[in-house]
Amino acid sequence: MTAHSLLPGPLSGPRLHARSRAVLLTLAALCGTALAAVWAAGLLDAYLDPDRRVRVVALAPLLAAAVIGTGLHSPSAELDATAVRPWWPRRLAHLLAPTALAALLLPLAVLGHPETFGAPAVVRNLLGCTGLVAASAVLLGARLSWLPATGYVFAAVLSTSGARGHWARLATWPVQAQAGSATWAVALTVFAVGAALYARHGARAGTLPD
Repeated sequence: MTAHSLLPGPLSGPRLHARSRAVLLTLAALCGTALAAVWAAGLLDAYLDPDRRVRVVALAPLLAAAVIGTGLHSPSAELDATAVRPWWPRRLAHLLAPTALAALLLPLAVLGHPETFGAPAVVRNLLGCTGLVAASAVLLGARLSWLPATGYVFAAVLSTSGARGHWARLATWPVQAQAGSATWAVALTVFAVGAALYARHGARAGTLPD
C-alpha cells in the first residue's frame, strides 16, 4: 500500500505538507506554552498588582513566536523551488494557523484588567514577535529565527525603566502596559512585513546541519 493511497483525495497535499514540517508538533508545543504561561501568571499573584504580569506578557508571546519560527523550516527547499504551483499561499497558511492558535490560547493567562498587561498586549506582542521571527527565518534560517526577537524583547525589558517619550515607548512596545493604537501599529507593521517576506521567500535553508 502506497503513501498516496493512505492519503487519498485533495487533502493529500495539505496533509503531506503539514507532516513534513511537523505542524502537529508545533501546535502541541504552543499548547504547552500556553499552559506554562497560565501557570506562571498564577504564581505572580497578579490580582494584587496587574503590573506584575509584564513578564508573562513579554516572554510568553516571545516563546510562542520562537516555537512558530523554528517550525517554518522546509525539508526540501530544492523541490519547493521546482513546484508548478506558487508556494506563498501554503507558506502564509503555515505561518497564520499556529499564530491564530497562540492568539486564542495565550490571553487565557492574563484574563481581566485588559488595560494593564492584559489580553490585548499579549496578542500585540505575539504578532510583533512572530513578524520578527518570520523575517529572521528568511534571513537566518528557521533554526536561528528566535535569536533577533529574543534579543529585542530582552533589550526592551531591560530598558523599560528608562523609556521616556513617544518614540522610546514605541521602541519598547513589547513591555508597554496599554496596547494603544501606536504600539499596535508597530506590531502589525512588523508582522505584515515578516509574513510577506516569509510567504515570498520562505525560510533560508542550510543554516545548520541536520
